[in-house]
Amino acid sequence: MAFESINPATDEHLASFEAWDAARIEQALAAADRARPQWHQTPLEERCALLRRTAEVLRAQEAELARLITLEMGKLYREARAEIEKCAWVCEYYADEAARFLADEVIETDATRSFVAYQPLGTVLAVMPWNFPFWQVFRFAAPALAAGNTGLLKHASNVPQCALAIERVFREAGAPEGVFTTLMIRASQVEGVIRDPRVHAVTLTGSEPAGRSVASIAASEIKKSVLELGGSDAFVVLEDADLEWTVQQGVMSRFLNAGQSCIAAKRFIIVDAIAEDFLERFRAGVEALQVGDPFDDSTSLGPMARRDLRAELHQQVQDSIAAGAVAVTGCHEIEGPGAFYAPSIIDRVQPGQRAWEEELFGPVAIVIRARDEAHALEIANGSRFGLGGSVWTGDSARGEAFARRMQCGAAFVNGLVKSDPRLPFGGVKASGYGRELSHHGLHEFLNIKTIWIR
Repeated sequence: MAFESINPATDEHLASFEAWDAARIEQALAAADRARPQWHQTPLEERCALLRRTAEVLRAQEAELARLITLEMGKLYREARAEIEKCAWVCEYYADEAARFLADEVIETDATRSFVAYQPLGTVLAVMPWNFPFWQVFRFAAPALAAGNTGLLKHASNVPQCALAIERVFREAGAPEGVFTTLMIRASQVEGVIRDPRVHAVTLTGSEPAGRSVASIAASEIKKSVLELGGSDAFVVLEDADLEWTVQQGVMSRFLNAGQSCIAAKRFIIVDAIAEDFLERFRAGVEALQVGDPFDDSTSLGPMARRDLRAELHQQVQDSIAAGAVAVTGCHEIEGPGAFYAPSIIDRVQPGQRAWEEELFGPVAIVIRARDEAHALEIANGSRFGLGGSVWTGDSARGEAFARRMQCGAAFVNGLVKSDPRLPFGGVKASGYGRELSHHGLHEFLNIKTIWIR
């Protein structure tokens, strides 16, 4: 089976790559195992220096790497350039902060001296998605490598060129052989890699079914796992919100990356008092989006990443409308080459409809009416997902109180849900467990080791 790289804006075939056989996988695992003790023993300042050089390589090649992202998965070129810059930022962040995050934590006990030491687990396998093909990898790799772990990457099958480019970036920055390796393997080959004794932990960003599979395999081997799965983030608008600002931010949050983001606003929960006003403004903002070539600066919505993903999204939309939801705008595939879908809104979404129960991963916003603030919170927390959420209000104290009661891993008041190297990122419920970024993310793949001395 070959990995096919196809431009989702034009349907052009870009490249093919053969999946590795068992012998090639063995070579990569052996190289990572050889590199692991040496990398662990490499002084921290040298590991951090690698991250600084990696940031330099990313910035020097920003245009080229961003172009690759846009060609393989359709992201707007300006968004792709911002993604590469964010990867450079996370490398520099951990280069700056790793010494503080990894310092021994002295704790007074009955010992002469007792402390907590933070030591790497070993080799970590990352199973990563296509929607942010560089950022998702770097937010795992930067802290993992800073901590002294080695990394293996199994990337999504539709971004093989991005996967290989990431390994090349680390190599050009001076990473020793085996410290970071891209595995060109199929999903069916992942289990064997997780079970290999030379792999010590696994992290996955992806779908709920993939998370269940990886978690169960890792658990059966008693290996640490971190999961960042789907989200159906609530975007709650209370009656005292600044509607002009809120609508502008809502359009940006839902339709960034063609709506293909786990932390995009997906469920627009609007209190009845302002629902019609909000919807009128929101519709105007959505209909103003310009669909087209992701390399064109005037384009504000590019294609979805694959035609099969577009077909699945459209079926969710049509099934929801058939069950009583109201199509406000869009709700159709765009004819012609590429995987383009019209920017869409469906209103009057109710329990039992697919749009209520499932995550819609594409340029479709769903609107849910709430009687009041209490009802809005009930709806927000009624999802089985719990990745992020936001609340929009003219009273920041009211917003904070609401945010504290939201059942999610990240709650934002009058701001878009986003990932930031300085803050932990991850979810609860069916959105997964564990955290990435900040010192919390770095500590996920460490042996938090007590040392007691008389």
